[in-house]
Amino acid sequence: MGELSAECEYRLLEMLPSISDYRRLRAAVGWSELSPEVVEKGLASSLYSLCVCRGEEIVGCGRVVGDGAVYFYIQDVIVLPAHQGRGLGARIMGRIMAYLDGHAHRNSFIALMAAKDAAGFYERYGFARRPPDRPGMFLIWEDRNP
Repeated sequence: MGELSAECEYRLLEMLPSISDYRRLRAAVGWSELSPEVVEKGLASSLYSLCVCRGEEIVGCGRVVGDGAVYFYIQDVIVLPAHQGRGLGARIMGRIMAYLDGHAHRNSFIALMAAKDAAGFYERYGFARRPPDRPGMFLIWEDRNP
């Protein structure tokens, strides 16, 4: 028997990653650590989620969060470093864009925050960088109690 092609080797399944898999994926790409309780609540609030599996291992994921009508945010497009460069991010985004095509409405706001040097990847899907006169902003919540 011949080798499986890279496309056949990976399966995309519409499902939430487990709490431990999600935390493992985040850690592998250098994202901040979140408690299991926070992850559980966040994942449960997803509008859409899919995982990339190789065998029984989850090697990537992507989610959509928001209110399901006016605002949609693409979150957590993650592929483990050992599996990057194989088109998995594009496959995740293709499925996310198909979800949005079926659920977003005319003039719905679709947003994301790209990882460093990833803006060009998202431009392929129609996303534009914020112009200087319309800057985006964010806040990472820290414990504000002394």
